[in-house]
Amino acid sequence: MEKTNAMRMLERGKAAYAVHTYEGGALSGVAVAASLGEDAARVYKTLVTVGSPRKYYVFVIPVAAELDLKKAARAAGEKSVEMLPQKELFPLTGYVHGGCSPLGMKKAFPTFFDESAAGRTVFVSGGKVGVQVEVACADLVRLTGGAFASLTRD
Repeated sequence: MEKTNAMRMLERGKAAYAVHTYEGGALSGVAVAASLGEDAARVYKTLVTVGSPRKYYVFVIPVAAELDLKKAARAAGEKSVEMLPQKELFPLTGYVHGGCSPLGMKKAFPTFFDESAAGRTVFVSGGKVGVQVEVACADLVRLTGGAFASLTRD
């Protein structure tokens, strides 16, 4: 398999990871977890938001959860954030919907991981639709300069 930017970043950062692939294109996160035979609580999605003025933030949350925009804004130190329109995702990050990884974006953005990932090995997009990487969340935080926060709706 051809390496993605996310995989190259993991290797440069000397982070152990495993690649997992699935069929079916840009599935829902819960469907991705099912196709991998994994608990959805271990599979995380990467969401990109915009604050003011045109500041971008990345949030990584469990695939079955919903991002709480108020909690996300608080974590980012913003008054509010909103989801980045899908058409702006590729030009900004270099990733398409369903293949967006917190690693290897065109630019580094402030990145926040849901506190449920602390101390765990998780699955995140490998940077391409149909590819997931299994990696210690501690390595993701280290490589992105990220932080943990409470990010999902209760």
